[in-house]
Amino acid sequence: MLFSVILISYCLTITGNLVIILASLKDPKLHIPMYYFLSNLSLLDLCFTSSCVPQMLINFWGPEKTISYTGCAIQLYVFLWLGTTECVLLVVMAVDRYVAVCHPLQYTTIMHPKLCLQLAVLAWGTGLIQSLIQSPATLRLPFCSHQRVDDIVCEVPALIQVSSADTIDIEIQILIAGIILLVVPLIIILSSYIAIAKAVLRIKSTAGKKKAFGTCTSHLLVVSLFYGTVTAVYLQPKSRYTHEQGKFLTLFYTVVTPTLNPLIYTLRNKEVKGALIRLGRRIWNIQNN
Repeated sequence: MLFSVILISYCLTITGNLVIILASLKDPKLHIPMYYFLSNLSLLDLCFTSSCVPQMLINFWGPEKTISYTGCAIQLYVFLWLGTTECVLLVVMAVDRYVAVCHPLQYTTIMHPKLCLQLAVLAWGTGLIQSLIQSPATLRLPFCSHQRVDDIVCEVPALIQVSSADTIDIEIQILIAGIILLVVPLIIILSSYIAIAKAVLRIKSTAGKKKAFGTCTSHLLVVSLFYGTVTAVYLQPKSRYTHEQGKFLTLFYTVVTPTLNPLIYTLRNKEVKGALIRLGRRIWNIQNN
């Protein structure tokens, strides 16, 4: 049952995010910073789920639920890199919305293509640096002889649980990284949306208010789904970490959230829905000519 649910979710994730990337590339009306960052998020979700779900499906399908040490190490590096990148990218998207709503006249001047590229590189680069720092420190820990990781993904909290050494140093390292990459970004996002809410309330046009709120609530919903589950896993002390809760939360932000993201952004966004309709018509015309 769980195998089928995860497989269907993975297929929906691949399809939904590929459609958003294709629409963002092909439709000139979506060639603005907001959709540039959205296509980055879609690419990120594609890579993020693909770094762990195929192995997850193999383990759920067969009787032997194993992964090699090399496979676990690679998964840890990639998983941590992409997870951290999403934390930073969601902040970038919040700042983009802040500039668009609070400084609309200067929006195109401030969020010029070069800055957008730099912000995207910053997000992906920060994730890579964090992974190159945290992953080797985790893999250097001595592990118990049975080498059994009681989780569905090779991630830091699950690995330090099976270490036979004192893990206080790495727990402090995780806490510091969590504050910098989870708590601080969340404060920036919430501050941005408080300022956005104040600006939206000053808009006289009902249609303008509705459009601004629609765009921003979509992003806030994505932020809540991702940050809520990741924070519960990575900022929880080792002594209070439970495997069953960890598995559920990990399953949520690796499978459920990437599946919901395309739906959240398309169902609540007229511009994306319009672009998808135009893309569908274009494909239909090509096939019939």
